[in-house]
Amino acid sequence: MKQRPSAGSFTGMSAATTRPDPPPIEHEHPDVTGGWLRPAVFGAMDGLVSNLALIAGMAGGTVHVGSSSSVVLAGIAGLVGGAFSMATGEYVSVASQSEAAAREVDKERREILRNPAGETAELAEMYAAKGLDPRLAAEVARQIHADVENAVSVHAREELGVDPGDLASPTLAAASSFVSFAVGALVPLLPYLLGATSVLPALAVTLLALFGCGAVVARVTVRPWWYAGLRQVLLGAGAAGLTYLVGLLVGTAVSG
Repeated sequence: MKQRPSAGSFTGMSAATTRPDPPPIEHEHPDVTGGWLRPAVFGAMDGLVSNLALIAGMAGGTVHVGSSSSVVLAGIAGLVGGAFSMATGEYVSVASQSEAAAREVDKERREILRNPAGETAELAEMYAAKGLDPRLAAEVARQIHADVENAVSVHAREELGVDPGDLASPTLAAASSFVSFAVGALVPLLPYLLGATSVLPALAVTLLALFGCGAVVARVTVRPWWYAGLRQVLLGAGAAGLTYLVGLLVGTAVSG
């Protein structure tokens, strides 16, 4: 007579055939669409390059005078004026973009309220086009449209590529741009404030800062850190060199 397997045997078989838990996700994605990263990065880069170029141009234009007071004055004016200009431009740009996105989201909300069946079918077609079984896609779309605001949010992400609850803040973008530009613009000015009388110390510290900024930015891109840093150094050096030559030519012509 055959014996029934014991409960322990079933337990062992169950444990042996149970799939192990999937490993936990151990990586995080940086915020590449937030309202502060882009203006902060571009503000710092712009402050470094534009004020270095301004200071280099003034240094070239006043080389025959032998005084650095005009260079310092120009650097301070460039820092203050540039920071306000960057903040104003960034505020208007981000505000306009957010307002345009909000307008399209409102348009989508009105359409969902006016024609829920058509919008549900449209969402189902989107999911089916992405590989879902048509019946499953229709069921997913139906459940999403059970809540109007949830449907609006999903449609906005799928059709517009925006999250209605996470639109960029123009105030945050303007503040980030102002502070980062001011910090960047202070770097080439600092050697003169500490007593430098030529543009070389300002050039050296600014190019070093540009390399560091490029290397940091490379952490959220596919470029190697050294490539991104060197690219910023070459661009900054080119801008400073050309502006110095222009200032030298203009200064010579005016003094002559």
